[in-house]
Amino acid sequence: MRLKDHISDEIKTAMKAKDKLRLETVRGIKKVILEKESEIRAKGREELNEEEELAVLTQLAKQRRDSITQYTDAGRPDLADKEAQELTILEEYLPAQLSDAEVEAAVDEVIAQTGASSPRDMGKVMGPAMKRLQGQADGGKVQAIVKAKLVND
Repeated sequence: MRLKDHISDEIKTAMKAKDKLRLETVRGIKKVILEKESEIRAKGREELNEEEELAVLTQLAKQRRDSITQYTDAGRPDLADKEAQELTILEEYLPAQLSDAEVEAAVDEVIAQTGASSPRDMGKVMGPAMKRLQGQADGGKVQAIVKAKLVND
């Protein structure tokens, strides 16, 4: 089932359950998907592919994480809590996140493949690493691990 269809079903379920937070969150997901689809119609395609859907969800999750940090720093735990609840709902549609050890192993493989050896090679490693770990690990976490590995090598 396509993500858009699944989200439409989730909207109906949330409406029936009168779950306001879930309803707002899934409507937000559908809104972004529809916006992206209208952008690609100019290219002659009708729907997003799975990678593009995953990128949309990843972007929305990243926005929530950033908002949580900003609200927490600003002393607004009420808003941070709402964003955290929305993030939990978003994560239901994302692939399971990898552990730090799994991310490190994937980064090690990419470093070995690219032959990177110094912090100057970070760009060589980040592109392939993010492509490989898309949706399975936070970009900030991957960047920190790559930086640590290249400084220590």
